[in-house]
Amino acid sequence: MRIAVVGGGIGGLSAALALLQAGFDVHVYEQAPRFGEIGAGIQISPNASHLLHRLGLKPAMERWGVRPVAVHQKRWDDGRTLQRAPLGAEVEARFGAPHYHFHRGDLAALLADALPRQRAHASHRLAGIEEKGDRIVAHFDNRGSAEADLLIGADGIHSKVRHLTFGADKPRFTGCVAWRGLVPAERIAHLDIEVASHNWMGPGGHCVHYWVSAKRLMNVVCIVEHGSWTSESWTDRGDVAEVSARYDGWHPTVRALIAAFPETFVWALHDRAPLPAWTRGKLALLGDACHPMLPMMAQGAAQAIEDGAALASLLSAMKDDIPAALVRYEALRKPRATRLQEASAANRVRFHLPDGPEQEKRDAGMKNAGDRSLDNIAWLYEHDAADTAP
Repeated sequence: MRIAVVGGGIGGLSAALALLQAGFDVHVYEQAPRFGEIGAGIQISPNASHLLHRLGLKPAMERWGVRPVAVHQKRWDDGRTLQRAPLGAEVEARFGAPHYHFHRGDLAALLADALPRQRAHASHRLAGIEEKGDRIVAHFDNRGSAEADLLIGADGIHSKVRHLTFGADKPRFTGCVAWRGLVPAERIAHLDIEVASHNWMGPGGHCVHYWVSAKRLMNVVCIVEHGSWTSESWTDRGDVAEVSARYDGWHPTVRALIAAFPETFVWALHDRAPLPAWTRGKLALLGDACHPMLPMMAQGAAQAIEDGAALASLLSAMKDDIPAALVRYEALRKPRATRLQEASAANRVRFHLPDGPEQEKRDAGMKNAGDRSLDNIAWLYEHDAADTAP
């Protein structure tokens, strides 16, 4: 079976590697002139890391990834930790794989390096899709084409595959804008920041930071409520002074991290209306192409990786009936992805509460619950997306 994957990001590459391991003839087509990811940090929790380990990627992941010991939910002003959840040895012992923090570029590079070069095709921007008998043909604007038994759209929230197959729609601005910065370790050595994920919650915004790139860089993301926005680019330069002004009065650690930004980039957070279907005939979408989610559960990349593993498993078991395999894929994956989309949206509200009765109720609830137990997160972390047996 020949499979064409459109989109060479983390979701597309991980899907291609899973399908290749399952014995399929897979080729990946990426519109950019080279494979790679822009952006900053990314979290890969055990539900996704064990799938990547199965692909033989553990040595590279250990080299570039950072293993946090915990995630801390903190007050914006005085820095009190309201809740702690383990992410280190306890998580690996319980769920069989570590939680990692990566720079997106590092993770994308190790995935691309694992894909044989003859299967990776850069500078292929999708122009059209054509059904040709029982085959499907992708046409590219470089006048090339790819004929396959199955086409997978892994081309992100602005998916051309989605647009051509299910019609045009516009991304919806979620009301949040994010600044991101990567701070060299030597600039903030005096802060002595624990190897953990730190989430500072405050009125109208929050700030998340954690180590990436083998602890050489601190990834910092500052997200605030914003009335309107037009640009959707990941590469719009921001103003460090503006970020600092928006976080006036926040804890000195947050302020020091922002002050240490060598530069910052700003982007608006968008989502899309839910799709009635993710598949059609011999075509399927995965990742942000079909279920974009806000970053407040840190599951966007992990869910794309799960999608690829599920597709590889189902197609292996049902290779004689691709449309049926894809229907089963959607039935298995959609409820879980939807649950995480909803949880991410709920956390956006929860993280940004203004000081007052609702915030006090949130903080008291976290304090009364104590440190988050592994049992409470088991539904997410222990899931094996490759286990698709009825």
